[in-house]
Amino acid sequence: MIHDFTKCKNIYIICGHTDMRKGIDGLATLIQDSFELDPYSEAIFLFCGRRKDRYKCLYFDGDGFAMLYKRLDNGKLQWPRNENEVRRLTQQQLRWLLEGLTIHQPKAIQKSKKGVF
Repeated sequence: MIHDFTKCKNIYIICGHTDMRKGIDGLATLIQDSFELDPYSEAIFLFCGRRKDRYKCLYFDGDGFAMLYKRLDNGKLQWPRNENEVRRLTQQQLRWLLEGLTIHQPKAIQKSKKGVF
């Protein structure tokens, strides 16, 4: 089982709120049917409830699904609210999100594209 999720290249955030009563099967079905993604792929899928103080993470590690559930004691997540959207995140955006920041930091220095000299 993978314990170091920083090695995972595919991180998907399910925007909007998700019914946090759903378990592994319900979340995997949501990934597959609503967003046409493969829950068995090497990816992390993140879900958040209405109150934005808890989230779930679903991951398939090769022989079964692992689900992480976290409830924050202080603060709320800045979760994107477009109900029918799934976004791919970078590791840095994931860190920002889990630290209570938005996934778009306008003052952060952005990666530059290759230029022509």
